[in-house]
Amino acid sequence: MKNTLLLMLLLCCIQPLRAEDGYDLWLRYKRIDNNALLSTYRRTIAAIHIAGNSLVMDAVKKELDQGLNGLLQAHIPFTNGQPVNNTLIVGTTSTLAALKLFPKDDLQQLGTEGFRITSRTVAGKVCTVITANTDIGVLYGAFHFLRLIQTLQPVANLNITSTPRVKLRLLNHWDNLNRYVERGYAGISIWNWHTLPEYIDDRYIDYARANASIGINGTVLNNVNANATVLTAPYLHKVAALADVLRPYGIKVYLSARFSAPMEIGHLNTADPLNDTVRQWWQAKAKEIYTMIPDFGGFLVKANSEGQPGPQSYGRTHADGANMLADALSPLGGIVIWRAFVYDPEANDRFKQAYDEFTPLDGKFRKNVLVQVKNGPIDFQPREPFSPLFGAMPKTPLMMEFQLTQEYLGQGTHLVYEAPLFKEVLDADTHSKGKNSTVAKIVDGTLNDHTLSGIAGVANIGNERNWTNHPFGQANWYALGRLSWDYSLSSEQIASEWIRQTFSNDPTVVNTIRNIMLTSREAVVNYMTPLGLHHIMGNGHHYGPAPWSNKAPRPDWDPVYYHKADAKGVGFDRTASGSNALQQYQPAVRQLYADSNACSDQYLLWFHHVSWQHKMHSGRTLWNELCHKYQEGVDSVSAMQQQWRQLKKHIDPERFHQVEMLLAIQHKDAIWWRNACLLYFQTFSGMPFPAGYEQPDHTLGYYQQERFPYAPGN
Repeated sequence: MKNTLLLMLLLCCIQPLRAEDGYDLWLRYKRIDNNALLSTYRRTIAAIHIAGNSLVMDAVKKELDQGLNGLLQAHIPFTNGQPVNNTLIVGTTSTLAALKLFPKDDLQQLGTEGFRITSRTVAGKVCTVITANTDIGVLYGAFHFLRLIQTLQPVANLNITSTPRVKLRLLNHWDNLNRYVERGYAGISIWNWHTLPEYIDDRYIDYARANASIGINGTVLNNVNANATVLTAPYLHKVAALADVLRPYGIKVYLSARFSAPMEIGHLNTADPLNDTVRQWWQAKAKEIYTMIPDFGGFLVKANSEGQPGPQSYGRTHADGANMLADALSPLGGIVIWRAFVYDPEANDRFKQAYDEFTPLDGKFRKNVLVQVKNGPIDFQPREPFSPLFGAMPKTPLMMEFQLTQEYLGQGTHLVYEAPLFKEVLDADTHSKGKNSTVAKIVDGTLNDHTLSGIAGVANIGNERNWTNHPFGQANWYALGRLSWDYSLSSEQIASEWIRQTFSNDPTVVNTIRNIMLTSREAVVNYMTPLGLHHIMGNGHHYGPAPWSNKAPRPDWDPVYYHKADAKGVGFDRTASGSNALQQYQPAVRQLYADSNACSDQYLLWFHHVSWQHKMHSGRTLWNELCHKYQEGVDSVSAMQQQWRQLKKHIDPERFHQVEMLLAIQHKDAIWWRNACLLYFQTFSGMPFPAGYEQPDHTLGYYQQERFPYAPGN
């Protein structure tokens, strides 16, 4: 009886562990499990002194309190008096001026967002100082300091200076007012427009914290396929409420503006950008917005694309439309982000359309206009060459648009770490001003002396408990922020940071998951679109393969438009003998791809229609290489599964099982892609599958008859 009572008391004292559901993202702040380092950190941070009083500094205090007490499992006091040994001193250059920590003007290079973290002696005491010119810079510094501890980095003898490479670091939410998210695979929108502005979900605050921790400083709240209703007064009050939540974390709100709004909510009979009444309407609307949201960022616009209204409807140019909005916003400090995603169904190659429409307008946009260009010339494919607009518009600031939501990369069920894709594009050399004229240097403004610069990512966030549905989707959100702040970071470094903060600092976990992540992008390229194939996904949902599809309302929505397979070969000829899209690049870039025998395998079928017998760099024929790549993609996913299974005892059961199930789906889908595509292309090549490869277990007709009317994305 006595033993039974003791056991019951013991069980009552044990606190149940909260399941790891992924909600905390990379801000878990779990106790450091390295006891030696834990003791060192506790000795290094004995007290916290925060100088300054603002909503931002309140956020700094709250984050440091939550982060350090969670990581160190110790109550660290806040002090207002003289620092003691090992005080963490936090404040701006102004609020810390009395301490005379730095020479006058020493921190000017930090600008408005950079920060410095240093180990200093203050009044004879050894201290750590986090400082910046602004409160927001201090916030970024505080998050960086917490990251050092989360990833078990030393925090003694610090001398860190960090400033963002890019001015605007944005998320673009493709969220509609009814909470449906276009191309969203993580549930409905996190913005509950119905309960705003009175009801502020804590999720909004955690969204702001997560973004600030990786340097994201702006968010476009609504879909580029915009609804003019968001510009009406009732909805602007809702937007203002969100702006109030995000502001202490350095995040400005932007809105996608529907070009025809003057007609739809202003009751005008035209939206002509050169019409004086239309211009006055937008000026009045801008003033109304800034009255409610004094730090409103500006408008993102999709115009004359996929049925959206725009200035071309009135015989005007993209510059006319963008400049009208820019003139309305300029006196108030706002900007216009004008998307370059346009294509004409009558063009002989969709690849060329954005270049043809926008390069004649170079230098004709107002100074507060950015032209936002997708990373590639088609549409967020698993691999694309960089858009030729980068390197062709030196007089215009160009903003990079990446897609975090994996519209063409397995959507919310495939593990695809996108940092290697982002790096591949940013590191690409346009040769527009000689060698080393990288896309990154164009995007950050340094190559062409632009002060306005930006990178945006189409958000993969929804109301799923873990934000992104697939736990590894969080890594792409994280990577976008880190690369937007500093694009010189490697994919490996960003992966390691994310793993250590999200899962564990255990070397087995870090090394295994990092290997999975770093091979995942090439895996999806191989089992979906190897050797430069592109846009062969099913119409509508874009999830599975449908290279045979040829019945869309317009040809450039059909996969057959892009692969052009026939008995002679496969691939889109974009050389001088074909569409001549290759001419849009600088000569040094054209030289890389012009010869099918010298062109890299990665882009061969992007730029050439080649024989099934074409000899590849491996020595195999094109057909055999295609079979090899598809099989390699399947094998890579099998290897990912095997590596993940080895981590069972190292990962919490909830997330381990979730990823295990999703990898099973990915493996099944990779086989589906391989079988469907090779069986289809075999009808043209007439060649057998090479010996030693897994044979398809269904006929081509089986795959062609499959239908997915309710697949996400339809």
